[in-house]
Amino acid sequence: MDIRKIRKLIELLEETGISEIEIKEGEESLRLSRHSSIPAVEAPQVHYVSTPAPRQESPPAMNSAPVSAPSAHHESKPVPTAAGHKIRSPMVGTMYTSPAPESPPFVSLGQTVKAGDVLCIVEAMKMFNEIEADRAGKIVEILVANGEPVEYDQVLFVIE
Repeated sequence: MDIRKIRKLIELLEETGISEIEIKEGEESLRLSRHSSIPAVEAPQVHYVSTPAPRQESPPAMNSAPVSAPSAHHESKPVPTAAGHKIRSPMVGTMYTSPAPESPPFVSLGQTVKAGDVLCIVEAMKMFNEIEADRAGKIVEILVANGEPVEYDQVLFVIE
């Protein structure tokens, strides 16, 4: 079907107020509708709360040193303390330590692993990606808890 015909049909739909039109030409068919047949889902409402900036009680004296603004408090990520080989997240997502909520974790602290053993799963966009050990050794540190979000290149495990 020619795009010009489709545009004319859309214009006709808008001009006449018809809510739906269906055209068949041979094996081709086209259905235009003003209203979606998919039920509408109400979007969740997000409420933002802003905190007022701290007020300055009195103007600073001309001879005083400039006052620096308080630095923003950033949430600190656990930093690996043990020396050894670091297993990093290859993507942004959510880390899961077991294949299912009722299953035991893939690995635990102090466990010896071989290259290729699954250490955890990182879920990204509804895809579950197994993170494997790239070398053999002992798990000396687990830096992310089950269900926590992870960033790209974030250290997940330390193997010694």
